[in-house]
Amino acid sequence: MGIAPENIRIHRKASSWEEAIRVAAKPLIVANSITPAYVTSMIESVRRLGPYIVLMPGFALAHAQPDVRSVRKNDISLAVFDYPVEFHSNKGPVYVVMCLACTDHTSHINRLQGVAEVLLDRERIVDDMRACRDSKELSSLLRR
Repeated sequence: MGIAPENIRIHRKASSWEEAIRVAAKPLIVANSITPAYVTSMIESVRRLGPYIVLMPGFALAHAQPDVRSVRKNDISLAVFDYPVEFHSNKGPVYVVMCLACTDHTSHINRLQGVAEVLLDRERIVDDMRACRDSKELSSLLRR
């Protein structure tokens, strides 16, 4: 799973899970991969369904239904927070938020599988991501 260094933010702060999603999604807006409406959709999904995006302790995968109006191209971004962000999940607070944006269901499923493989393959992946000093180091870590 590759994430471009320009789509990675480290040493961030967020006072709420909504803000954490906005921070993590910002590089996708800057890259013109998504519109602000997609960020709203991700937040609304969590409000409606609960913290289902917290996949494991310390890690959340923000995403919403594929949508060609608010997702201009398939892309992915990631933010690492200095302090835990409470998503009110039984898996505990989150330090890493990844945003997944896809234009169609097939690419959505394929990207989800890629993320799952990286997470399941490495027992300490969240700790390893938090230990990275810059976005290039973190991008390299995720390519291994």
